[in-house]
Amino acid sequence: MAHVESIYADVLDAYGAFSAIDSGLMKSYEGKDRQAWEKIYREKRGALVAALSKLPNDGLSRTDARAATLMRAGLSDFPADASTLSPSSRCNNAQNPDLGYDALRGALYSCFDELGNNLQFEGATVNRVSAFSMLEQIKEPERRKKLFLAFSPLWEAVNGKDQPDSPYRRMIAMASADAAKNKSPVIAAAESLGVQPADVEAWLEQILDAWRQVSGDRQMEPWDYRYAAGETGRELDQTIPREGLRTTSESYYHDLGADLNQLGVLFDLDPRPGKAPLAYTDLLRCGQTVNGAWRRAIARISASYGRGGLSNMLELVHEEGHAVHFVAVRARPAFTYNDSLLFIEAFADVPSWSVYEPAWQQKYLGKSSSQSASLRNLYSGVMLDVAWALFEIRMLHHPAADPNAVWTDITSRYLHIVPHPEYSWWAVRVQLVDSPGYMVNYGLGGLITAEIRNRIRQSIGPFDAGNPRWYSWTSEHLLRVGGEVETSELLRGFLGHPVSPQPLIDDMRRLASSH
Repeated sequence: MAHVESIYADVLDAYGAFSAIDSGLMKSYEGKDRQAWEKIYREKRGALVAALSKLPNDGLSRTDARAATLMRAGLSDFPADASTLSPSSRCNNAQNPDLGYDALRGALYSCFDELGNNLQFEGATVNRVSAFSMLEQIKEPERRKKLFLAFSPLWEAVNGKDQPDSPYRRMIAMASADAAKNKSPVIAAAESLGVQPADVEAWLEQILDAWRQVSGDRQMEPWDYRYAAGETGRELDQTIPREGLRTTSESYYHDLGADLNQLGVLFDLDPRPGKAPLAYTDLLRCGQTVNGAWRRAIARISASYGRGGLSNMLELVHEEGHAVHFVAVRARPAFTYNDSLLFIEAFADVPSWSVYEPAWQQKYLGKSSSQSASLRNLYSGVMLDVAWALFEIRMLHHPAADPNAVWTDITSRYLHIVPHPEYSWWAVRVQLVDSPGYMVNYGLGGLITAEIRNRIRQSIGPFDAGNPRWYSWTSEHLLRVGGEVETSELLRGFLGHPVSPQPLIDDMRRLASSH
């Protein structure tokens, strides 16, 4: 097993190296260019397939059997042809009705780079992330509507005129069929929580209904949603220039006992043509024992920030949460990653949610917004993720449904948004086309985030304004085991009780009590 895991670690490292080169972060790594790393990758992946095939199915210890299961499952993340990692799809390919599932998703993903990163507004080009921030800032409703409608080319590339054979509707039908054959993200999320898949949808509805009750009853246009909740951003964005995103967030992690420079985290935050149209964190090198000593993992963060502001700060602190998580793992190569994307996304929000707490704002920005405004700003964004998660579940269950109608029902019922079924305005998250069902990891992750934040506060005290014990304590009690322990078991042991949506709902109710 040690020999197999050594090969697996080599596959992880080769994949991480040429993925980083493909991202544009570097032209070579450790003296090798992409071609050299691809050669190593092909050789090691072939050796891994052969080695895994020779492992016995019976007679392994529980831990070794889990290691074998995770490595076999991990093979699906490592394509046999490494050249496929270099994106070659074009957005207009999505109009081809004969595209298969993977090719169609690849084409739709390209739309977020070609169109989503090149929105035209008032004679200027803005990217998708900056546009979200601007929708919080622009005072004039008619200008907000124009910026909202600047997304139209992206919506139409994804969903056409909402006709039954639009690219998205063809893709979601294939995704539904794929989910019926393989484990869908929704089922994986349920397993992570130790609940039934039906509970996932019920919990999302319960969370959204709680928000409906505490957030007031004023109806608003979709282009006004971010502005209505964006008071804190408008008050504080000027304190976070673009160049302050990294320095401020690094100060916070330093105060949490996690020096990002000492941990070797790599950053790639400048916009450039062809860059991935979403923020993400990946490993350049996995952690493992080498010559009897632990060799720490190297994490890299990729994002495109054309401006500063509080919403971009939230996203960056989230990505840095992934980085410190990955570096904290002290497990065998097979357990480099947790088995649950839901847990991985939820933990990254444990530090990032602090950005919308007045204590964090006062310490790191020198001024703070009110608790009610801060909570509204945070949870209005969280509830959009919950709404997208519910949207995806319903679309995967009923792929012939009209996505605009499904989205309109959810947002008008729970978010107080005026119905506009003529717009495919749900089609602004790249995950919806890149990995159908993935949004459940954001939408449902909030309840895990709330649970973990409660447990940490109870154990070592507040951490919104820093706490030097935070990183060592969370590493020891939650992160270091990586995927060695099933997530449902890990969470039960850490929390002392089954996961429930109640702590999240209770925290949201602070909004009602602060009015």
